[in-house]
Amino acid sequence: MSDLYLALKLLHVLGATVLLGTGLGIAFFMFMAHRTGNPATIAHTARVVVIADALFTASAVVLQPLTGWAMAAMTGYSTFHFWIRATLALYVVVGLCWLPVVWIQVKMRNLAAEAARNGTALPPLYHTYFKFWFYLGWPAFISVIAIFVLMLWKPQW
Repeated sequence: MSDLYLALKLLHVLGATVLLGTGLGIAFFMFMAHRTGNPATIAHTARVVVIADALFTASAVVLQPLTGWAMAAMTGYSTFHFWIRATLALYVVVGLCWLPVVWIQVKMRNLAAEAARNGTALPPLYHTYFKFWFYLGWPAFISVIAIFVLMLWKPQW
């Protein structure tokens, strides 16, 4: 294997690690902040989470298909291989879950910050957003795990 291929593979693995790790970290910290019921805690955590998504997740989202495409081109893999098509489809599922989640996190942050400023309880809309945020996280997480499985096993169905 060439040094370029190995460098691309390293970037690809690091990008996948960032996607999974940042996703799990964000989910954990947002969930734990939510459990406190404290608007100031939730607002602060959501503020940091939105920044982390913008810096880390968004960067990895761009890196993954670029490095994946380059490695496939170098090795002669066609996008018609089942595992590549399935991975790309799951990647779209992750994106379709992640994009609204980022928007929801911003809305939750704003509602929590407003409640903290006013010294009021979190509004019902916050709890509605949280439910959507929570339920969108599961298909994204399961899809990321499935992508890892496909990348490692490369089934040839």
